[in-house]
Amino acid sequence: MRRPVIAIDGPAGSGKSTVAKLVAQRLGFLYIDTGAMYRALTLKALRIKADLSDEAKLGSLARATEIELKQSGGSLKIYLDGKDVTDQIRTPEVTNNVKYIARTKAVRECMVAIQRKLGEQGGAVMEGRDIGTVVLPNADKKFYIDASFDIRAVRRYEELKDGGAAVTEEGIKKDLKVRDESDFSRAIGPLKKADDAILIDTTDLTIEGVVDKVLSLIKA
Repeated sequence: MRRPVIAIDGPAGSGKSTVAKLVAQRLGFLYIDTGAMYRALTLKALRIKADLSDEAKLGSLARATEIELKQSGGSLKIYLDGKDVTDQIRTPEVTNNVKYIARTKAVRECMVAIQRKLGEQGGAVMEGRDIGTVVLPNADKKFYIDASFDIRAVRRYEELKDGGAAVTEEGIKKDLKVRDESDFSRAIGPLKKADDAILIDTTDLTIEGVVDKVLSLIKA
């Protein structure tokens, strides 16, 4: 019997990545972080000093790049052309430039094809920004995880600070605002709630509280 596939979307700092990861662990499903795939390609583009405004070349780069997601000891490892880049894709430089990769039509077409193939097998929790609307419109369950802007900014700040990044709260708010504008307004695969997705506001909830809520709705 085919196991269900779960789609989780939401803006940066909403907690969707942590929730998706924990839900996948509790269900014994594959966790698929689609944002990490775009980050990996961004890392490669930066390393080779690619022109991030040249959509044709970025599309060719995507088609010539191997990106793999592997579960390892309870965590997700990202491999770029056979090499582990799990930590390298989380740098501020990658974060500030991933929007150029994510808005490129040819890149998204390539990534969506890979993501759909992963999701078709079932038994997966896939998170991103257009999963329920574009990548897996027929997902068995869809969730849209959100939170107030200020709370999202605080979460993002604490995450980066704990990771050793030299950041300020004001700087994070500025970056988050720019990122939101890019995510919501891009022409290809913009961030939005699918009509049949369940909205969960995490502003006043703990991560465990959100995970429990999602799991109860999946099993309902």
